[in-house]
Amino acid sequence: MSGPDVVDRVRSRLLAGGLAPTAADVARALRDDGALLAPDALLAEAERLRAEMAGAGPLEPLVADPEVTDVLVTAPDEVWVDRGSGAERVDVRFADDAAVRRLAQRLASACGRRLDDAVPYVDGRLPSGVRLHAVLAPVALSGTALSLRVPRRRSFDLEGLVAAGAVPGPVLPWLDAVVAERLTLVVSGGTGTGKTTWTSALLARCDPRDRIVVVEDSAELVPDHPHVVRLEARPPNIEGAGAITLRDLVRQSLRMRPDRVVVGEVRGAEVVDMLAAFNTGHEGGMTTVHANSAADVPARIEALALAGGLDRAAAHAQLASGLDVVVHLDRGRDGVRRWRSLSVARRADGLTVLDDALVRSGAGVVEGPGLARLRERLGDAAP
Repeated sequence: MSGPDVVDRVRSRLLAGGLAPTAADVARALRDDGALLAPDALLAEAERLRAEMAGAGPLEPLVADPEVTDVLVTAPDEVWVDRGSGAERVDVRFADDAAVRRLAQRLASACGRRLDDAVPYVDGRLPSGVRLHAVLAPVALSGTALSLRVPRRRSFDLEGLVAAGAVPGPVLPWLDAVVAERLTLVVSGGTGTGKTTWTSALLARCDPRDRIVVVEDSAELVPDHPHVVRLEARPPNIEGAGAITLRDLVRQSLRMRPDRVVVGEVRGAEVVDMLAAFNTGHEGGMTTVHANSAADVPARIEALALAGGLDRAAAHAQLASGLDVVVHLDRGRDGVRRWRSLSVARRADGLTVLDDALVRSGAGVVEGPGLARLRERLGDAAP
């Protein structure tokens, strides 16, 4: 079998020749390097090396699996995947931590990011759209930790989410009315609950004449809509210069004649500019936020706004004026992602609070105290 020295030599030969690392190219390079293997073994080794040089190495079959959404490496002999029902361990192993480290560093390089002892962690997006996060040992105590978030091969629409059991059918007319009436919407939930999938599905229901400007830290939203402008933030280079923040891009988006401004996820000071956008005539905006429940969304946005320089009163004043509804998602103990509630915002004693309008109950839906207010906001468009 080929070791790291063979991989390095073959990689150098391919790069020098300007060749794309196909299995056939690698096989030729192996023969040129003096590898003595039977034809079948040569092809198998060539494919393995191609994956190590250009793909995700031993993880390549997992990343290529259409059912896999996450690939997680916690140690050289501990690899996990999520196929939509929670993490499950798979029989994939690395030779040692050095092999995991080499893969993480190569993937980071493909993202245009630095990963070494001076900068032992990285977050980026590969050209294929796979989201990369890695932390090197010894910061990661059990060995280099590698996480790959694999984008869905197909975009779910709302009907597809109903068919998958993620949302009861009776909720669809309400969601369509919310989008059609250009209500400002937040999709909330924990990590891995499907916020990106839901936001893309909702944006696909927008009027085809709408100009949608999407701002993201790492590009993931690919809505099925004819008029979308996508902007992606950029970290600083090795010299610490050239950074473009989400806050920069939110401000730029307002000068691009948007009908809808969409922020992929608010995590910091950009929430201040997003709230300003939602209060300056840009109706129908959307964003996502991490929150344990819909009721926690105002507190979460308040905390981000305080970090961005707004005081509590100003944050809630803008939130109450700019936010209309919240779609909350969760993930059950069975690992399945589901819609949990549709809530409507109102102001009470100077704060923004949310009242549930529709709530999931088993496989059905029950009405909440906020339904009357939601009907009022939707007017004649209410189902």
